[in-house]
Amino acid sequence: MTTTKQDRWFSSPTQVYWCCKALISGRVISHRTEIREVKGWRLGAIIHLLKSKYHWPILVEYKGAECVAHYRLAPGTAIASLEFPPSAASLAEDDAA
Repeated sequence: MTTTKQDRWFSSPTQVYWCCKALISGRVISHRTEIREVKGWRLGAIIHLLKSKYHWPILVEYKGAECVAHYRLAPGTAIASLEFPPSAASLAEDDAA
């Protein structure tokens, strides 16, 4: 099955995959990190979706004079129990292996 632009929600599958992989790898990520690594512009939207639809325990810390949001998974999160969006489902399979 081919994914078209119309099938995507507000962020590309590559950005969603990157965000999920970064978080389960224990990284702290920000919008700046997303721009630099995957040329993305919708990290806040991806985080919102992961928290609201997939119930990921994501913590946010605002840093600097500009109050830039930095996101990470809550300590002790059981990666195997997370529900993944379709574009990042392979990460769940990788973790199970």
